[in-house]
Amino acid sequence: MMPKSRLYWFYGIFIIGFLLLAGRLFELQIIFGQKNRAIADGNRIKKIIEPAPRGMIYDRSGREVVRNIPIYKKCIAVDKCQILAREEALKLEAQNKTEDLRLGIGRDYLYGKAVAHVLGYLGEAGEAEVGSGEYELGDLVGRTGVEEKYNTVLNGQSGGELIEVDSLGNKIREIGKIAPVSGKDLFLSVDAELSRTAYEAMEGRAGAVVASEAKTGRILALVSSPSFNPNEITSQSLNDPTLPFFNRAIGGAYPPGSTFKIVTATAGLEEGKIDAKTIFEDTGQIRVGDFVYKNWYFTQYGKTEGKINLVRAIKRSTDTFFYKVGEWVGPQKLAEWGRVFGLGKKTGIELPGEVGGLVPDPEWKQQNTGERWFLGNTYHFAIGQADLLTTPLQINMMTGVIANNGKLCQPTVLQGSESQCQDLKLKTETLELIKEGMKGVCSTGGTAFPFFDFTPAVACKTGTAEFGDPKNRTHAWLTAFAPVDDPQIVVTVLVEAGGEGSYVAAPIAKKILEVWFNH
Repeated sequence: MMPKSRLYWFYGIFIIGFLLLAGRLFELQIIFGQKNRAIADGNRIKKIIEPAPRGMIYDRSGREVVRNIPIYKKCIAVDKCQILAREEALKLEAQNKTEDLRLGIGRDYLYGKAVAHVLGYLGEAGEAEVGSGEYELGDLVGRTGVEEKYNTVLNGQSGGELIEVDSLGNKIREIGKIAPVSGKDLFLSVDAELSRTAYEAMEGRAGAVVASEAKTGRILALVSSPSFNPNEITSQSLNDPTLPFFNRAIGGAYPPGSTFKIVTATAGLEEGKIDAKTIFEDTGQIRVGDFVYKNWYFTQYGKTEGKINLVRAIKRSTDTFFYKVGEWVGPQKLAEWGRVFGLGKKTGIELPGEVGGLVPDPEWKQQNTGERWFLGNTYHFAIGQADLLTTPLQINMMTGVIANNGKLCQPTVLQGSESQCQDLKLKTETLELIKEGMKGVCSTGGTAFPFFDFTPAVACKTGTAEFGDPKNRTHAWLTAFAPVDDPQIVVTVLVEAGGEGSYVAAPIAKKILEVWFNH
């Protein structure tokens, strides 16, 4: 028979154990009961997300420039998603290994590099974006271009369903379902085929092409070269030293060279410093103290233009004539007219990455360099050099003012947007003389020889801009509109370090205009 002392010990241990078990049961059922029930429900309730189709994007002719395609991903952590082949995803589904599997909707960009800087691309939501609660792991978000600018419009709203599953993951019943809401479509003013022509015409050279409707400012083509393939975004392409993701059309600031003579001529005429009767004799150079400022024709060929008027000066791009116009107008007024034409500030186009450029003046130079402004600075400023910096889009917009009878139109890539044009109220004489001079540039005896036999007649301005290159290379520019009498299209071409505008940029613009007028 067991001694009473041992029996008491046994009962004591039993009672203590019972109390511990009862306490644990109380904790699990009463204190943590609600939490545990939620965990249990979570283990048997499954959320299946059905992504919303992203809005389509069409060009001005209704052509699809993107298509939606299904993509399968295996996501194990934020920013750690692996794209799977369709067959591999289906295999995982058959094995009921779908916990980390996500179905998404990606893009197939049908025009590749040609429209890449307008469209942008889709990239996975980053850690901060997922953490904000706006996106879920593996979601695709617009990066650059209209994909980024109008991401919320294109994105739509995902749907899905809640289902109850058993311990093996088999569906028992449907608890609730929400249908996805498709994103809205975008209709662009861009012509995809013209963009392809522009991109191919650049032949991989660094630079940009901008084409727009002459009377509205709507963009027909906006191409930056080199470009990226939005269907193949890799770490290698993102770190490419040629900067294919840099949108040179709106983000590159360059000295405009002689294309700026359009502004200088306008300033001279509007300020009453020159008119149709103004005659200037080009001797090849102008001396100011110990400094000599030469005309390009004298520098290259040792020849002079003789007595010329404004129309002839534009046609021949005579530097000495525009040196004097700049002197007569003065740097402050010249800067003011540059800003009137939209230079020195962002245009407001609906694309990320735009810069405003720079229109210098004496006050700016004093504040930023601590130096005075000299007459030589005015001479350089008047021919589009000095510290003047513009984007290809700005030069296209500037040229559009002459094509559109003095109206400055804000550029846009959206087809349905209302044209916003401001009448600068330029004198009729100003517009007529500059148009006549620009028509001469593209006619026999002008500087843009590739257009001498072009039909219809083109009005244009070449530019060869120095940029302080150790190898003395120059940027090649050409900006033009056509037809002269009833302009439809404005085209601007920049080739970085390309050489002379007439030899390098003009042939590219010619190919674009040939396609435009032939098709």
